Amino acid sequence: MSKMSHINVIEKYEEHRLAIHNLLSSILGCFADEKMFEQSQAELSALSASLCSYYPFVSLLYLLDADGKQCCKNVPGSHFKNHPKIGLGVDRSKRPYFLLAQKTTGAVVTEPYLSSVRRELCLSTAIKISNEDGSTKGYVVLDIDVSATLAFLTGDSRRVHFEPYFKAIYSLIVLGLFSVALVLLYAAGLECVRVLHSLMSPQPVTEIPFGVVIYLTLALAIFDLGKTTLEEEVLLYKDILRHSSTRRTITRFIAVIIIAVSIEALLMIFKFALNGGGEHIIEAVWIIIAAALLLMSLGVYVYLGSKAEGMLLKNNGNTKKSRTQTV
Repeated sequence: MSKMSHINVIEKYEEHRLAIHNLLSSILGCFADEKMFEQSQAELSALSASLCSYYPFVSLLYLLDADGKQCCKNVPGSHFKNHPKIGLGVDRSKRPYFLLAQKTTGAVVTEPYLSSVRRELCLSTAIKISNEDGSTKGYVVLDIDVSATLAFLTGDSRRVHFEPYFKAIYSLIVLGLFSVALVLLYAAGLECVRVLHSLMSPQPVTEIPFGVVIYLTLALAIFDLGKTTLEEEVLLYKDILRHSSTRRTITRFIAVIIIAVSIEALLMIFKFALNGGGEHIIEAVWIIIAAALLLMSLGVYVYLGSKAEGMLLKNNGNTKKSRTQTV
């Protein structure tokens, strides 16, 4: 459950673009007014803290004059206090949000871009404030953290706080699995020594090599299980709201089990064949049939899951299209 990559953030932003734009437009429409330009820096900080208590994804607040020059220092949100309090007098007349806000009286929202301060994807929303005579008094600008906005809209904010604990627990489990794999490799090494001694004896034992393969197979299966857990739950980002993430995890785990069971079944067949116990081969055949059925079931699950997600995305796309046409 690692942090979302920029690609993941942009993909989720595209899914929720309309909701984000509507939310930010409503925030600025209710929040911004001409009184803000008469307030001190301390009053603006208190105002920003009040705003962040409702919308924790707001990372920065600042004001621009009619010419696009910043007329106050940066006011960081309460959850983004590492922002430097600078910016007074900076010319922002060439910024996309200023150019967009000049042309309309409503709130405008930019596309996501990489923040020069936090190196995270953010977007800016701005609104033009006019005087009573219709002239431009200035612009109120909010910088928004895209990841935090998505977590807020999808109800995922609380889970994010528990992610470090989840990662720690999964890391301990993976460490245990890797330790078991090392023990099995050590046992396989001891079996190899026994094989060498057996080959030097006048009557070599044919069953001993199978012990080496069994230990190595178990070590491979357990190591692959630990590797899959490490990648899926610690290193890679997994969107629990997206069915494809769950399907990917289940597919990888079941694939490990199928491989391990298939190898064990083949070993049983060879062992029974060498020992002349042909009547027991049917037991290994049943295991192979079970592995084949498990593989077929996995294929059906992956196919139906992908079809269901495709239908869901198509329905969401049609819903968003209809909403856009209505607006």
